[in-house]
Amino acid sequence: MRNQPQAFIYLHGFASSPQSAKAEYLRSRFTSWQIPLVLPDLNQGDFSHLTISRQLRQVEAEFPPPPTPVTLIGSSLGGWTATILAQKQLQCQRLVLLAPALQFLTHWLPRLGEPTLNQWQSEGYLSVYHYGEKRSLPLSYDFIQDAQTYQNESLNRPIPTLILHGSQDEIIPIESSRNFAFERPWVKLIELDSDHSLDNVLPEIWQAIVAFCQLSN
Repeated sequence: MRNQPQAFIYLHGFASSPQSAKAEYLRSRFTSWQIPLVLPDLNQGDFSHLTISRQLRQVEAEFPPPPTPVTLIGSSLGGWTATILAQKQLQCQRLVLLAPALQFLTHWLPRLGEPTLNQWQSEGYLSVYHYGEKRSLPLSYDFIQDAQTYQNESLNRPIPTLILHGSQDEIIPIESSRNFAFERPWVKLIELDSDHSLDNVLPEIWQAIVAFCQLSN
């Protein structure tokens, strides 16, 4: 596949950054194989006004001119964003999803609780701990309203997809990926002995990416 030009774009997770452990590890692996990996900062210096729609526009702008094929690698919320974008962007010919938050609102909102949600809606902003910034930042309620417009979107384009998900994931239950893969024969799920971070299985993730994307160095 190295003879055919192709692009790889990595989408980090919610309240994370291109400097996360997974992003840095994959950047180093791709670099060592002399393969460029694009890692946009989805915070855009303005986490407070983050939305799925903004992420979609930003990542789409990173696509090379057609017909160069694109592989999107998405972590957690970045995995959901990548899957949504791949539905309409036919240049995206492969998906690699790391503990994808395919039902982000379904899993996240109950953890916040109704009183917190009501306060967020009435006040307009919620303080959220940002792991990339290592501090709490306000997030606009627009994030929820925008995400809800994608919640029930059909994700049925038969694009080759690899999901790597930790069996002990405490944030996004592995059942979410199991159900997604079960209903879509073009999806391959690899279950790993890890939590949501997947930090202890990074070499296994890389080897799976190499095989799935048919890379050679």
